[in-house]
Amino acid sequence: MNCRLQSKLLRQVCSSGLLHVTRNASSSQRKNLIILGTGWGSYSVLRNTDRNLYNVIVVSPRNHFLFTPLLCSTTVGTLEFRSIIEPVRNRHFRRSKDYHFASAVNVDPQRKTLLCKSEVDESIQYELEYDKLVIGVGAVSNTFGVPGVMENAYFLKEISDARKIRTRMINNFELAVQPKSSEEDKERLLHIVIVGGGPTGVEFGAEVYDFLKEDFSRLYGSLKNVVRVTLIEANHILGSFDQRLRDYAERKISRRKQFELLQSSVREVTPNSVILSDGKEIRCGMVVWSTGLAPRNFTRRLTFPKNKQHQLITDDYLRVHETPQDTVYALGDCAQIENWHLPSTAQVAERQGRWLSKYLNRKETEAFQFKSSGMLAYVGGYSALTDMKLPHSESDLKLKGFHSWVLWRSAYLTQLGSWRLRMQVPFDWMKTFFFGRDSSQF
Repeated sequence: MNCRLQSKLLRQVCSSGLLHVTRNASSSQRKNLIILGTGWGSYSVLRNTDRNLYNVIVVSPRNHFLFTPLLCSTTVGTLEFRSIIEPVRNRHFRRSKDYHFASAVNVDPQRKTLLCKSEVDESIQYELEYDKLVIGVGAVSNTFGVPGVMENAYFLKEISDARKIRTRMINNFELAVQPKSSEEDKERLLHIVIVGGGPTGVEFGAEVYDFLKEDFSRLYGSLKNVVRVTLIEANHILGSFDQRLRDYAERKISRRKQFELLQSSVREVTPNSVILSDGKEIRCGMVVWSTGLAPRNFTRRLTFPKNKQHQLITDDYLRVHETPQDTVYALGDCAQIENWHLPSTAQVAERQGRWLSKYLNRKETEAFQFKSSGMLAYVGGYSALTDMKLPHSESDLKLKGFHSWVLWRSAYLTQLGSWRLRMQVPFDWMKTFFFGRDSSQF
């Protein structure tokens, strides 16, 4: 059969809407392991699974792993975007077609097939056969049904989100210095509102504070007394941290000029303001929303058992309930072990991925266990919080201030996924220290 005829037949199959992809006969000795997603849990499975036992196939609309703890640093130019992402194909798949730039649509657990939709051409749908399936698709930001959030607020979950935030901030700064901007316009444009006082909201506020303190006056000197930041949290910021560390962070933030910590909830987000639950309107140029997680549409569509948060319910071996034995697993933010509430953090997902790869490699027989190694958070001004368990000890390490900041940077530097990133990140930090943050827009 010549190449022209082969190409014609392939187009006909794709145009029919469904292409069925079967396993390669030459690899029949290995089982097909399909991994959904490229987040912390899925990427950990990908890195550690024995390729001699499995044909490892990844299906994800995101073709890179994102080191989320440093995502906030990219919004203001402390780090470059590509310094915290690692292309998935760098993991060296056995076959080039073993990574699918596609979204999962549905799962048939009885036939052991996965329905996919191409991210390049959405008219192309096809099925993949699996022996084992790992669902690690993560979650999306939770709007809690607040009107206007989807249309007018910015989220901070992906590298594309950070880029949008950076573009909007620079646009607002540049618009504020243009001749026709009134004083009222300047006050609105230069007011940044952050909704949510968890680690992401606090660390984004910290990065913005550092930018305003160290670079803004150099770049926009005439506006340095106009710019403001408001952090809105319904309860207390950094609620998962020790009380003393939380109090330290609140004091640190509250003492900053032009930085307000507001305890309230949001009723509505408009194009130019935030309306609080008591009816007060706060005019602003940008709203960054970071208030929890909600399931992806793919997770919602699955008919497997779920909890009240619509997470997939698994047993202690991360096996999804009501699926054929040892065929479908779920981990990370999209899943929850029955009767065991674990926080939706990168640390939990990465540990689950490491454990699951050992289990799949037949090197682990005990059920999954998790013991937190602690938490880190940057609060700005070369200060951070450390709330950690010391290894081989019952003691806790609780630090705050500059020493904690050094530990924060050191810990994340060692956790970066490749030596390439471990070289790029400190280079970006050094460049920022000597030459300031990059304020270019592209």
